[in-house]
Amino acid sequence: MDLKRKLSRLTSAGPGGSRAPTATVNPVVEGGSPAVDVAPGASLPAGEGARAALRQAVAEARSRNEASSGVAAVAVAEARLRSEASAGVPAVEEAGTTTIAEVLVEALRKRLSMDGEPGPSLDGAHGLMSADAVPPVARDAGERTDSSGLVDLREEARRRFAAKKGGVAEGPVDPRVASLRQMLSFWAERQGTASARRAVAPAPEPRALPVEARSTPFGTVHVADQLYPPEHHHGTAPVAAALDVESRLVASLALHPELESVDFTRMLMLDTETTGLAGGTGTVPFLVGLAWFEGRALRVHQLFLRRMGEEAPMLRLLAERMASSSCMVTFNGKSFDWPLLRTRFVLNRVPVPPELPHLDLLHCARRVFKHRGEGARLVHLEGQVLGHHRVGDVDGSLIPELYFRFLRGTDGSELVPVLEHNANDLLLLAALLGDLVRRFRADGTTERQDPRDLLGFALVAERAGDTERALSFAKAAAEGGGTVGMEALVLASRLARRAGDGETAVAHLQRALTYARPGQGAMLHLSLTKLYEHSLKDLPRALHHARLAAPVELPADHQLRLERLERRLSRQGV
Repeated sequence: MDLKRKLSRLTSAGPGGSRAPTATVNPVVEGGSPAVDVAPGASLPAGEGARAALRQAVAEARSRNEASSGVAAVAVAEARLRSEASAGVPAVEEAGTTTIAEVLVEALRKRLSMDGEPGPSLDGAHGLMSADAVPPVARDAGERTDSSGLVDLREEARRRFAAKKGGVAEGPVDPRVASLRQMLSFWAERQGTASARRAVAPAPEPRALPVEARSTPFGTVHVADQLYPPEHHHGTAPVAAALDVESRLVASLALHPELESVDFTRMLMLDTETTGLAGGTGTVPFLVGLAWFEGRALRVHQLFLRRMGEEAPMLRLLAERMASSSCMVTFNGKSFDWPLLRTRFVLNRVPVPPELPHLDLLHCARRVFKHRGEGARLVHLEGQVLGHHRVGDVDGSLIPELYFRFLRGTDGSELVPVLEHNANDLLLLAALLGDLVRRFRADGTTERQDPRDLLGFALVAERAGDTERALSFAKAAAEGGGTVGMEALVLASRLARRAGDGETAVAHLQRALTYARPGQGAMLHLSLTKLYEHSLKDLPRALHHARLAAPVELPADHQLRLERLERRLSRQGV
């Protein structure tokens, strides 16, 4: 029951002229004002006694210098008093324990105790507030009373809100309220910014999935097929350059001697898109991308799985293509793609085809580009090495969900970028293979390359046993200076020492000392100690560098080295 109805019951007589129940004060506050309950069996007085109590309430409100809300309450009380005087309300026997005047006085007291802001002054001559002193909100509240003289509290709230919007001041604002409003405004602004960031991109226009059903001896297979001309470039690298690679250089880059006898004109490039990266029996390759050369044009052939349970025809077609190929080229295919496909062959009871010589370009890229310090992700190599930047490419982590949505009944428009992503990966395999072999063939002398890549090629050539090529790359990388130049000169010194050229080995290390940063020279001094002692037999220089190599040796080993050199010098009479 709202406050208006409760107060209406307090100001009316009971049926048949009987007394209305006596009002009692309820300390519970509803909507900012004390609630009033009715005690059955009591009476409500009216007339002169009530009017006197109302005047007393107005006087108390004036003495407490009430807030604007309290002023409104006084205005309401005054309006009630005038209404009763003009209407000539008949007197009712004053009986009971609690009168309406006491109820209003208690309500005003509690209201003013909550709103303690100073309000306008009151007219002391009459004990009532003057019309000029009443703020517009209170004046409107006094004017808008019903037949019983009570204000419509909802209308008063609307009036107060309109007055506040119009610039009517209602007293100083609590700083805590201002701080809370500022926090809410800041939170709303952040929520709006976050919602804008999370805004979903416009849905792509419905497009048919670019695959066609083909009948094969093994069943229906859905295929997307495209032929790229010989002059096609992926970034700065021509795709057809993969046909010009020498198997000997490829075997050295891959550290895989078995590849020396491979005919790379019949290679098969493979890349898969799967329902996850966990591997095992629960991961399904729903798109198997294949690429091979027809003349100098590159054929991209993609096998698509439209629904689960139709893998067998796709796998048999893959086995047929593998049988006519000389080797397989992948990126991380040794660890992921091929083991996964082999599992699918077994689960679908399709004979596993003989495994081909496998060139995994991930391992080659890691060895060559590791000094860049940026990893060997396929897309990163595509941008940094080949200069090709994909626009609108789908994130690989979203591909499984896009396929599952397709299986649940969406159109093929969401999977079109997935097929394009897979085709770009296959083009990248051909372009990256041709670019790596071209750079390795140049041995750092015929074209300018990044010193970090030159150092990577030098280390690969050293591991492959190609000393001449490794030394050529190391000397070219040393021209870059810095830490890379120092490491290249250390490599050149190591190669010279293996060739029995101690003087050249020492010269490379002496030059490396000029590139060394603080803390890096101790290891170079240790290498010089060994060269001077064992190769050049220069014990005084060996002892000099041994004393500078203390930070990289155990104290006991360092002390033994110094004592040995000093004994040998003493025997020689030096």
